[in-house]
Amino acid sequence: IFMVARMSPLYEYSETALSFILVIGAITALFMGFLGLIQNDIKRVIAYSTLSQLGYMTVALGVSAYSAAIFHLFTHAFFKALLFLAAGSVILALHHQQDIRQMGGLKKYLPITYWTSLIGTLALIGFPGLAGFFSKDAIIMAVHESTIAGSSFALWAVMIGVFVTSLYSFRLLFLVFHGKERFDAHGHPPHESPKVVTWPLVLLAVPSVLSGYLIGSLVYDKFFGDAITVMPQHDVLAAADYHGLAGFILHGLMTAPFWLAMAGLVTAWYLYLKRPDLPARIQQRLMWLWRILDNKYGFDTFNEKVFAGGSRGLGWLFSRVGDRLLIDGLVVNGAARTVGLISRVGRKMQTGYLYHYAFVMIIGVWLLLTWFVV
Repeated sequence: IFMVARMSPLYEYSETALSFILVIGAITALFMGFLGLIQNDIKRVIAYSTLSQLGYMTVALGVSAYSAAIFHLFTHAFFKALLFLAAGSVILALHHQQDIRQMGGLKKYLPITYWTSLIGTLALIGFPGLAGFFSKDAIIMAVHESTIAGSSFALWAVMIGVFVTSLYSFRLLFLVFHGKERFDAHGHPPHESPKVVTWPLVLLAVPSVLSGYLIGSLVYDKFFGDAITVMPQHDVLAAADYHGLAGFILHGLMTAPFWLAMAGLVTAWYLYLKRPDLPARIQQRLMWLWRILDNKYGFDTFNEKVFAGGSRGLGWLFSRVGDRLLIDGLVVNGAARTVGLISRVGRKMQTGYLYHYAFVMIIGVWLLLTWFVV
């Protein structure tokens, strides 16, 4: 993200390159979010969420909203670090259990972890007033203003991604902290993590709320100066028409991303608290889709067979043909065998018998005479 933003003077000269970045980012934002919906490892859900948010940043780069991409990178660092450390707190409390299906009802046992996780989750889904709201809405508004190829697809992708983000985020929160207890207490109930764990959660919760309020200076007031170059025809942030923090928040409350985020929250509540039997039934009905998501769209298999397998095959070829046959066999051992052959022939010639040397001298004289005569 930083590299593309820093190289903006180059990318600005190619709308083809920007469109490519935009489409890749849109695909990443949406399809990595889908993977977060079916993960059961608490850290994997957050990890795929990170990939999805990197997609949002890449979308911002693709529409030349470089400062918005860096701003989302900045705000996202706080609430995503908070969520990862909160996951660690939960894992610690449950004796290294990471399967969210083996959790539930932890709110009363881990109050600090719960409330800080809630703040991080709300920031992640873009709840108005929290850090993620400002940076994510700035990106969506920039995409809406863009006219380069792929911007319409990207707008749909990031809008759907808002709903998906909210759905998997609150799926995680509800399955871990709410509902019935499904964990094995190992003889004693879980308890809140020590201060060395909870204090960083509290300290990260503060910028997860407040860091978004820097949007005016960091995104719309040319804070980065000459470090970022945007051509006038690509300046979507200027076209977004920022009217201050209050106006930004009020505008956000009336636009689709907010309602999509709330729809994701309500859907997660209904599926995982109100009707916890439904997800399994939906999975059975859509088993083909679940398998596609569980297999990560086949990319892991493809990478294993093509890139990893190809690398291993290429290594075998270089080892057998290049190393053993050419280098060891021909160059190293070949040179040794040549020296040995010459030595064996030399030994045959050095017999120590006078008549052998005389015979060789006569043959040599004959060859010289023949050569000169010819």
